[in-house]
Amino acid sequence: MSTATPLHPAPEPAEHAEPADAAPPGVEDAVRAVARRARVAARVLAGATRATKDAALHAMADALVAATPEIVSANAVDLERGQADGVSAGLLDRLALDPQRIGAIAQALRDLAALPDPVGEVVRGSTLPNGLRLRQVRVPLGVVGMIYEARPNVTVDAAGLALKSGNAAILRGGSAASGSNTVIVGVLAAALESVGLPADAVQSIDSYGRPGAVALMHARGLVDLLVPRGGADLIQTVVREATVPVVETGVGNCHVYVDASADPAMALPILLNSKTQRVGVCNAAETLLVHADAAPGFLPSALAALSAAGVVIHGDERTAALAPADVAVVPATDVDWATEYLSLDLAVRVVDDIDQAVEHIRTWSSGHTEAIVTRDLASSERFVADVDSAAVIVNASTRFTDGGQFGLGAEIGISTQKMHARGPMGLPELTTTQWVVHGEGQIRA
Repeated sequence: MSTATPLHPAPEPAEHAEPADAAPPGVEDAVRAVARRARVAARVLAGATRATKDAALHAMADALVAATPEIVSANAVDLERGQADGVSAGLLDRLALDPQRIGAIAQALRDLAALPDPVGEVVRGSTLPNGLRLRQVRVPLGVVGMIYEARPNVTVDAAGLALKSGNAAILRGGSAASGSNTVIVGVLAAALESVGLPADAVQSIDSYGRPGAVALMHARGLVDLLVPRGGADLIQTVVREATVPVVETGVGNCHVYVDASADPAMALPILLNSKTQRVGVCNAAETLLVHADAAPGFLPSALAALSAAGVVIHGDERTAALAPADVAVVPATDVDWATEYLSLDLAVRVVDDIDQAVEHIRTWSSGHTEAIVTRDLASSERFVADVDSAAVIVNASTRFTDGGQFGLGAEIGISTQKMHARGPMGLPELTTTQWVVHGEGQIRA
């Protein structure tokens, strides 16, 4: 393996970093006004009962379904514009909405309503020797901002998760989905009002363009948390330039490692599902590592199956030597090991042992999700202990790293950092805690 310094995973073609220059005064004032309204709405949501919030989630779900024709029509315009602008197939897939997807998005809101309310949960408590009674309880963050591209489902997920956890949401969904998001935000805001909650609990700043995103990054004191979702360039720009607190959601350069003891009948479906079930998502596999002892019996059939599914193989020399005659292998470089393809491309490498597999992952992974396929308990335990990623999966597809699949409800993002939240961010991750202290006149000596 090359000892070159790992490259940053390639950014998604249609997603660009927001400019770091300050927003024009008029835009900055307008976005700060949005944030101030959101703070007022957040105070209302913080005191809302679970029954009220759940009723709002159901109203939002019903309203989305009722507005399906309008949403699909607006989305068709977004898709047509995206195709004309050369947006990648992976991003077009994320952008696309149809009645089935809208129904699934609405169901995710209903599923959120069925989850426990994190607000008010007692994390821990005790009584001190001096009689003070302590409780650490979950409370809303306040105002949560999102900067993302070409993902109208995120508009709904973010609004629903923010609502259930007692937060207001400010959304910057980008020009690629501007028509879809305009309709969706309007539908959600009207649904909130129908149950007596403020429409300002979900607002979009798409109309202010990229300068609006910059103003959101700089709205310190008004925005309590900012979550970027998109390509590496977008995320790193927000992390670097924002003056408000940011949770970094990383790109997904995910790996599947087939160990020496792996059952090929199990490994192949896991691999195909991880790579091909949906390519334009962060939990799709981008690199396959195969133990040298398993490679002769597994790789030829695996490469043939991948090729039949339309996957382009970017492999090392040992992979190429095992490939069937009718399967082309593009020589892999360091760029391939570092790339989140978001397409029907897969980097493949034969490794000498689990040590080399772990070292490869530690060198090139974005810290999102890694999977091992093995029948050896020691290998699985070693992999889990030594791989430092947000999710480590044994004998299952990487595609399971998802808030809905983990039973968290819809997610606001998948954090690859190590502070506050890591992995799929559900309801608890959108809260902070507050210490509540009850005394009977105690004073500190």
